[in-house]
Amino acid sequence: MFLLRNHECIFSEKLKNEAELYVFLSVKFSNCNGKRKVQYESSEPADFKVDEDGMVYAVRSFPLSSEHAKFLIYAQDKETQEKWQVAVKLSLKPTLTDESTKESHEIEEIVFPRQFTKHSGYLQRQKRDWVIPPINLPENSRGPFPQELVRIRSDRDKNLSLRYSVTGPGADQPPTGIFIINPISGQLSVTKPLDRELIARFHLRAHAVDINGNQVENPIDIVINVIDMNDNRPEFLHQVWNGTVPEGSKPGTYVMTVTAIDADDPNALNGMLRYRILSQAPSTPSPNMFTINNETGDIITVAAGLDREKVQQYTLIIQATDMEGNPTYGLSNTATAVITVTDVNDNPPEFTAMTFYGEVPENRVDVIVANLTVTDKDQPHTPAWNAVYRISGGDPTGRFAIQTDPNSNDGLVTVVKPIDFETNRMFVLTVAAENQVPLAKGIQHPPQSTATVSVTVIDVNENPYFAPNPKIIRQEEGLHAGTMLTTFTAQDPDRYMQQNIRYTKLSDPANWLKIDPVNGQITTIAVLDRESPNVKNNIYNATFLASDNGIPPMSGTGTLQIYLLDINDNAPQVLPQEAETCETPDPNSINITALDYDIDPNAGPFAFDLPLSPVTIKRNWTITRLNGDFAQLNLKIKFLEAGIYEVPIIITDSGNPPKSNISILRVKVCQCDSNGDCTDVDRIVGAGLGTGAIIAILLCIIILLILVLMFVVWMKRRDKERQAKQLLIDPEDDVRDNILKYDEEGGGEEDQDYDLSQLQQPDTVEPDAIKPVGIRRLDERPIHAEPQYPVRSAAPHPGDIGDFINEGLKAADNDPTAPPYDSLLVFDYEGSGSTAGSLSSLNSSSSGGEQDYDYLNDWGPRFKKLADMYGGGDD
Repeated sequence: MFLLRNHECIFSEKLKNEAELYVFLSVKFSNCNGKRKVQYESSEPADFKVDEDGMVYAVRSFPLSSEHAKFLIYAQDKETQEKWQVAVKLSLKPTLTDESTKESHEIEEIVFPRQFTKHSGYLQRQKRDWVIPPINLPENSRGPFPQELVRIRSDRDKNLSLRYSVTGPGADQPPTGIFIINPISGQLSVTKPLDRELIARFHLRAHAVDINGNQVENPIDIVINVIDMNDNRPEFLHQVWNGTVPEGSKPGTYVMTVTAIDADDPNALNGMLRYRILSQAPSTPSPNMFTINNETGDIITVAAGLDREKVQQYTLIIQATDMEGNPTYGLSNTATAVITVTDVNDNPPEFTAMTFYGEVPENRVDVIVANLTVTDKDQPHTPAWNAVYRISGGDPTGRFAIQTDPNSNDGLVTVVKPIDFETNRMFVLTVAAENQVPLAKGIQHPPQSTATVSVTVIDVNENPYFAPNPKIIRQEEGLHAGTMLTTFTAQDPDRYMQQNIRYTKLSDPANWLKIDPVNGQITTIAVLDRESPNVKNNIYNATFLASDNGIPPMSGTGTLQIYLLDINDNAPQVLPQEAETCETPDPNSINITALDYDIDPNAGPFAFDLPLSPVTIKRNWTITRLNGDFAQLNLKIKFLEAGIYEVPIIITDSGNPPKSNISILRVKVCQCDSNGDCTDVDRIVGAGLGTGAIIAILLCIIILLILVLMFVVWMKRRDKERQAKQLLIDPEDDVRDNILKYDEEGGGEEDQDYDLSQLQQPDTVEPDAIKPVGIRRLDERPIHAEPQYPVRSAAPHPGDIGDFINEGLKAADNDPTAPPYDSLLVFDYEGSGSTAGSLSSLNSSSSGGEQDYDYLNDWGPRFKKLADMYGGGDD
């Protein structure tokens, strides 16, 4: 069977005159066994061509009228040479407008004649498969919708009542509802315009079932290809493209690539883009400095003359057009390409003057002498613009250097070594300037520029200086005052200035020297002593100052070092000055040496000896020389009583003449144990404790005793204060029922013979036998047994407090020893002139007799006598 995708092929008006290579339908041959290989041919090969895949093309352009055109397509079996044919009708479909026809086209079936084969002598029809070719549907169709595409039919619909359906994306799967099918007639339709940029192909499956839902045909695949239409403009990836190109580039130098994309089919004319340059700004030195590859978008140079110093940037308007750049039918878009001309080193630096001038004071360093200025047309602050300076002549000793100012590109001539005006008054330097990078090839300029720098040196007042410094002289110690040692003078480097120099002493630790302010003569004013603490390693240092009278005045210092030669002016002394030994010669002895502040040859070896007087020295002691520096002192007698002895020793040094001295060695003789160690309690004295140490120990002991005494006094005072506070605080914090003792007052105003001993507390009064004869107080404490007061428990019950108070009150009332004592009280005589009344009677001139004193009976035994005296009525 030979099936055609459409019953009718329709041309667009737009392509009616441009039908060349235009695909407008496809054919497919299908046989029963599916093994036939066929070859397609057209009845009009000059106008139409059929490929092996069944695609039908228009070979040439020709006008197509509105009348139907018809041609045949043949299918020939390559093996059997059998041949089939199908007729194709062509019609012109104008562009859809509001006035377009809305009539639907009738579906026609185009079927090859049925084929029969002879089998067992009978003609038998071959079984046919239910197939349908791919459907090509243009996008963006304007309808009317639903638009009929193809009718799906099974040859069994003659005997059965069938129902048709389609499944797949676009039918019953998202996006649903694009394609629908009439279940009775099998008419497949599209319901809306298609967009190839969203979905380029739909794959549906067609089903045929009977009224009971039983499948009567195997499902077949329906492929719907969405034919692309030119409905998308090219879009550049960036609206502004930036590129660079070095100045002086040759034609053909690659600059950059611009890229645009088109959402239409890239394999069709709708998606084939072409690029071109619409404009160039500026148009110098040529309006066509660049060109673009119309297919790739590569921009290259086509003309020479790129100069950054003249034109730093070019702006190109780039256009991209689809339909292979067809200006009539193609859609286009534009973008901007900004090309920056980068700098190369095509301009060397040039000095702004041939000679530069500067001046510098002598002896100054790190001073900028001159500013060298250059011009460079290259881009600032790039290696092609940055200048490097060097001195090519006029500075053999390297006293100058040139640094580059990074901001201004100037050369700063700087002094790096001091310059002496008296030696060089002027320098003429030759300097050169070049860039950090070499000049580009082909540049017709010298690579560097040269100039001269004239530097004038200014004379200034310089410091006088001593030569040599320090100055060393050798002198024997012991020189008397007024001795001239040397002349220490300074020189003035300013040979062209008339100046005077004066000298002063700056440092003289021992105050031994003086210097003449005019001629620098140094004289002693004291005796030089090598053993002085101001002399280090036999050298005495003194510093002097030399000052000129220039403007401003300058000064310099010099050091005089006097190397003092030793003389024998110090006698040797015994060392150590204290020692100890046993009462017997054995088992130990005393080793001694000598201390001499002089040095060789005025020191050791030493001679040790004992004096002749007192005679006990040589009788008790003997000294033996061990070597030139040491000797040994031993007891000469068998026993010497323990004690401290002063042994004089004569020591003589080896000076010329020799110097001797009698030194006292304090020796402690003590009792010793078997090991030769002293066992005396006074060993601390003999062991070397001096008077200062003993005084310090005694002071510590005294301070300790004072602290102990102060502590005792403080303890006693605290006990006294504690007794005085018994009214408020008991040792057990119990303030109930305490008996308080108060001191008693003395006599009256005119009592001249008052006895202070009567002011003692009653319990401290001395017995009558030792008291003086006279009036004494009789209110002494009776001698009775102490009553027993109740004691409160540690944790009493709250209800027992009242009972406890009552019991304590009762015990106090019945206590005969509690004051006031019930005894006769005798008071001292107050004098005859006292303003106070007599106490011999208790009668009062007041109206107290009219008072009722019966309540005194309720106050207890202590007020019993008063109650009897005042409360007894008339009695």
